[in-house]
Amino acid sequence: MTKSQKSTPQAAAGAATYVARLAADQATARRIADLLAESLDPAETACAAFEQPNGRWQVDAHFRVPPDEASLREVIALAGGEQLARSMTVQKVEPRNWVQESLIGLRPVSAGRFVVHGAHDRDRVPAHCISIEIEAATAFGTGHHGTTRGCLLALDFLARNYRPRYILDLGTGSGVLAIAAAKLFRVPVLATDIDARSVQVARDNARLNGVGAFVTAVHAGDLRAPEIARRAPFDLVLSNILLRPLQRLAAPMARQLMPNARVVLSGVLKTQANAALSAYRAQGLMLERSFPLDGWFTPLMVASSG
Repeated sequence: MTKSQKSTPQAAAGAATYVARLAADQATARRIADLLAESLDPAETACAAFEQPNGRWQVDAHFRVPPDEASLREVIALAGGEQLARSMTVQKVEPRNWVQESLIGLRPVSAGRFVVHGAHDRDRVPAHCISIEIEAATAFGTGHHGTTRGCLLALDFLARNYRPRYILDLGTGSGVLAIAAAKLFRVPVLATDIDARSVQVARDNARLNGVGAFVTAVHAGDLRAPEIARRAPFDLVLSNILLRPLQRLAAPMARQLMPNARVVLSGVLKTQANAALSAYRAQGLMLERSFPLDGWFTPLMVASSG
C-alpha cells in the first residue's frame, strides 16, 4: 500500500460488481476493513465495516472484477485469523452505485480536536472542533480508519508544544492529513502521492476545506522528486502507508529532516511496531509517543538534535 490507496472509485454505470463479505466483532471488523482498504487497489475496490441489527459487525469489500480470493483470505487472516478468513464469501451483485451505498450512514469521526465528516454532517460539527470534510467518494482511509485517526491524534498532541514550519505529507491519498496540518498550523504543506488521481483528489479536498492556498499536492514517486528536494529539509513528516515502504523510506527520509524534526508514521499493525521502530531508530530517530488504535500502531518520532 501507499497512501494513495485511500481514495475510492466510482463504479462504472451498468457494470456488475463483486462483494467479499464476512461477520466479526466490532474491533476485528474495523481492523480487517482498514487493512483491506490499505492493501487493495483503490481504483478497483471499496471497503466498509458496519454494525448489523443483531449487534455483530459486517465487513464488505466491493470489487469491479472478480477478486483473488486466496490473496483476500491471506490479508483477512493477518488481521482476524485463519478461521475468519475461511468464513469469507464472495458474491456477484447487480449493477448499482455500490461506492455511494457503502457510505450511507457514514458517521462523523472525532480524533482529538478534529472531526472528519461528509457534507451531510457539515452542520453537526461543534464550533470548537476542527472540521475536515471529505467527499463521500473519497471517504475511505480518512478519519474513519484507525491508521488515519492515529495520525490525527498525534497531530493534535504535537500541536500542544511544537510549531512546525516545513511539513511533508508523504503518500497523501485523500489529503486528510495535509488538510489537518494546514488547519492546525496554518503553514504550507507539501502533499505527495505516487498515484496521480489521488493528487487531484487531495487538491480538491484541500480547496473544499478552505486550505487550498496552504496545501500543494504533487505527483511524486519517491523522496528524490524535485519538489520534495526543493522544499527539504522538513521539521514535520506525516506518512500513513504500510510497514515495508515505511522501512524502505527510513534512510532517505532521515536525510530530509531538520534536527529535532518530528515524524508521524502509520499503516503499521501493533504486531509490526518493533519492526517499524527499529528501521527509524537505526537512522537516529527516537520514539516520543505512540497512539495505538483499533489494532494499529502510530508512532510519533523525533530526529536527533544533529
